[in-house]
Amino acid sequence: MQKIKSLILAGGVGSRLFPLSREHYPKQFIKLKKFDKSLFQMTFERCLKLSNIDEIYIITNEKHKFLVLGQIEELGYEINNNGNNGGFNEDNILIEPIGRNTLPAIYYGLENSKNNKENNSNTIVGVFSSDHLIENEEEFISAVLSGQELAKEYMITFGIKPTEPNTGYGYIKPAEKLNGGYIVGEFKEKPDLKTAKQYIENNYLWNSGMFLFDANIFKNEVKKHCPDVYEAFKFNSVEEIYENVPDISVDYGIMEKSDKVAVIPLNIIWNDMGSFDSFYEYFEKDDQGNVIYGDNISIDSKNNLINTSDGKLVSLIGIEDTIVVDTKDVLLVCNKGESQKVKDIVKYLKNKKDDRIQFHTTVYRPWGTYTILEEGLFYKIKRITVHQGKKLSYQLHHHRSEHWVVVKGTASVTIEGNEMLVRSGESIFVKSGLKHRLENHGKIPLEVIEIQVGEYLEEDDIIRFDDDFGRK
Repeated sequence: MQKIKSLILAGGVGSRLFPLSREHYPKQFIKLKKFDKSLFQMTFERCLKLSNIDEIYIITNEKHKFLVLGQIEELGYEINNNGNNGGFNEDNILIEPIGRNTLPAIYYGLENSKNNKENNSNTIVGVFSSDHLIENEEEFISAVLSGQELAKEYMITFGIKPTEPNTGYGYIKPAEKLNGGYIVGEFKEKPDLKTAKQYIENNYLWNSGMFLFDANIFKNEVKKHCPDVYEAFKFNSVEEIYENVPDISVDYGIMEKSDKVAVIPLNIIWNDMGSFDSFYEYFEKDDQGNVIYGDNISIDSKNNLINTSDGKLVSLIGIEDTIVVDTKDVLLVCNKGESQKVKDIVKYLKNKKDDRIQFHTTVYRPWGTYTILEEGLFYKIKRITVHQGKKLSYQLHHHRSEHWVVVKGTASVTIEGNEMLVRSGESIFVKSGLKHRLENHGKIPLEVIEIQVGEYLEEDDIIRFDDDFGRK
């Protein structure tokens, strides 16, 4: 079976998994302890079984670009601009200026994957979300590859055979049988519990949001059923396109309207990890029905999800059917079955312009991470980790000075053009207004404690003069 072209949609923010998921570190990039990999990394590896590495395209946004690159590097693939030597082509990361839902994202991926390739003979395209958990992976791969013949006539959506009457998923009604699948009789929105039970009795499938189609058929159906999207992509620049393209899902835009839609049923273990209830349903439980992450204690408590970070001990006594998620800066407690409403908390915090929906206390940068350890009026203390061979931008701050104490590795520090080495246990002071840079030339991660002092300590007090990652 011929390999296909893969589009990975990786621009979501996962608001229903707050506080684990934040806008700058959403759920698809969170490392799951059971696998020691993120959902995005598992999706990327799955696509490598479907496509050559130079035929994998990732549609995301500017703030997630370096998370994508970093997590691909963690898998052992070199990042380059030509895809040679087993590497991944950085140009295959397609940046949307703003999110406009799944139909524009998919169309953008099709247009740019075509233009970036001299050889565009492979027009069968698979579309996969970056935040789905799939077991029975070989069965899934086989089903996708064997669906290529059907995809020459129909746009295929993959339907999951339900294990329960779940109210968190849309449903698909299979109709006339085809060779390898079924005509889609009807798409159904997320139902209430009574309706979900009726759907299962009538052999409906969960709508997975994964697709397989011939690119030319897809584009013709967009032209026919959603001409606003088709016309928007005639603009010359991606900025103009996204100013004019509507915000619309692929299901609503064309799949529910077209007569060229088929469904292939999948009898696999699948979870979109769309809520903490999904987490509870998927992961292994103890003899009291609890799912517990971390060093936590549960006494006379059952059917709970406990997820903590930073080594904090959580103890439950006499608690049932509760979700407890604790991060360094946010504690969430809710009843099981109510976790879909977490998105309302995010909406409330967004209206208040609360930065906690944007960042964890640990913030990921293309060169490494920083963690805020302590802050107060006129001071902030961070732990900075710089990966091997990486360096921060050459920059200055108008409103703060910085005192760096190296606790692991050797730092190469440049201040106003003068470079010096600062070893573990040593420190250096950078006055406000001076150009400076921190680099790691060593073979191990560099760890530095940074003490900031000044009247303004926010991240926008940075003027960059040189940056390896093209940031302004």
